[in-house]
Amino acid sequence: MEKALAKLICWVNRWLVLTAGVFLVAMILLTCANIGLRIAWLPIQGTFELMGFFGALVTALSLAYTQAQRGHIAVDVLINTFPPGVRRLLGLVNSAVCTVFFAVVAWQLADKAAVLRQTGELTETLRVPYYPFTYGVAAGCAILAVVFFAEAVKGLRPSRGGRK
Repeated sequence: MEKALAKLICWVNRWLVLTAGVFLVAMILLTCANIGLRIAWLPIQGTFELMGFFGALVTALSLAYTQAQRGHIAVDVLINTFPPGVRRLLGLVNSAVCTVFFAVVAWQLADKAAVLRQTGELTETLRVPYYPFTYGVAAGCAILAVVFFAEAVKGLRPSRGGRK
């Protein structure tokens, strides 16, 4: 089961990072186009709104991949002074707490998105609905919770040799 979960996480993370990359390229193109058009006194309407939405998606959709790759900054000066068993236990507790935290965040964001969808909330300038972007951020947090869950499951397995 652990290998199947790892394979699923890897596949989902590839798609999320690819999607985040598309939004990042869109942000770059939008910024460049807006700068160029501002010279001609024709700025693109709603740039601020789109940059906020796209930035949120780029961040949220990249979180799980970054965690799976151990790409987040970690200050472990204190942790490295503990024996391996204590470090393993602390890693397990951290993964469990983060699983619960990001699962709750995803759930609450999905609830908020449902409310935004029901009320028909739109942005001021472009009149774009908020809820698809909120669902996207909720999905990113949900996948991050799954990554932390997989790390917790891996942490429960008896260690063989040294573990980072």
